[in-house]
Amino acid sequence: MGKGGWQEFSAAASTARPEAAGAAAPARAQQRVRVQRTKAGKGGKTVTAITGLEISDSDTRALLKRLKATAGSGGTLKDGVIELQGDQLSTCLETLTAEGFRPKQAGG
Repeated sequence: MGKGGWQEFSAAASTARPEAAGAAAPARAQQRVRVQRTKAGKGGKTVTAITGLEISDSDTRALLKRLKATAGSGGTLKDGVIELQGDQLSTCLETLTAEGFRPKQAGG
């Protein structure tokens, strides 16, 4: 292409995308998923936090929906951390194991 020419899709940009998309997350059984109870910054209320999930955003939201249904409580997704209302530690551990993860209890 000549000097000063404009090209909407360059060859470098089109090859960079598939390489980035090809980097797959580790298998679910190999991820370090941590489940812990916390009260910090929650006004004294207990919250169960799940960290270390390396799955897509849509898969995380689907997992959150299943966890909320199983636990029978509310929850949210904040910065890649799933937070469920109340002490749902055992329920989360069982559900995550059934989903193919290897969860581990963190904290006390």
